[in-house]
Amino acid sequence: MSSTSNPSAGAADEPLGSSLQSNWRPLLAAGVVVALLGLVATLAPFLTGLSIATLVGVLLIVGGVTQAIGAFRATGWRGFVWQIAVGAVTLLAGLAVFLNPVFGLLTLTLLVVGYLLASGVVEVAMGLRLRGERRSLWTVASGVIGIILALLLWAGFPSTALWAVGVMFGVNLLVTGLSMVGIALGARSLSEPVDTGVTPGVGGV
Repeated sequence: MSSTSNPSAGAADEPLGSSLQSNWRPLLAAGVVVALLGLVATLAPFLTGLSIATLVGVLLIVGGVTQAIGAFRATGWRGFVWQIAVGAVTLLAGLAVFLNPVFGLLTLTLLVVGYLLASGVVEVAMGLRLRGERRSLWTVASGVIGIILALLLWAGFPSTALWAVGVMFGVNLLVTGLSMVGIALGARSLSEPVDTGVTPGVGGV
């Protein structure tokens, strides 16, 4: 009785692999563009931070208007007043950030400081709790670095607001773009034929 291989296992993995190998060029181009955007954002952090703050202001304005419209459409709802209040606060915050993006940039920097500090404390606590496990020291080190960055940003505030958000956003884009380029180049190497050194039709059995 001849043995047959299970085609379902290879078929499940084939579409993703073959698609990536045949479309590595668009992924490579997108990765290069994202990496270049990250580099530009890193080199011009203040303008990048202002752009992000302005975008946040626009999103808050849209969110406030949407909440108000939803409240007015829900006639007879007991939470109407609260919904209107939340929408008004969101709208005012969005207008404040949009009309004065430097203020929004200061607020975003404080949020970044709070995030780094909170995540750093959590990582240190988790690493100490899991001491003895593999890579627990890496978790503690990552948490300590986050806490140090938060303290440095806070110590230099508000001057750090001029570059912190833009630099972090740019570095994130740069790393993402480089990872996309790496994946595309890896897919390219898989799609290239392997030279076995055997001439077709010669040496076959």
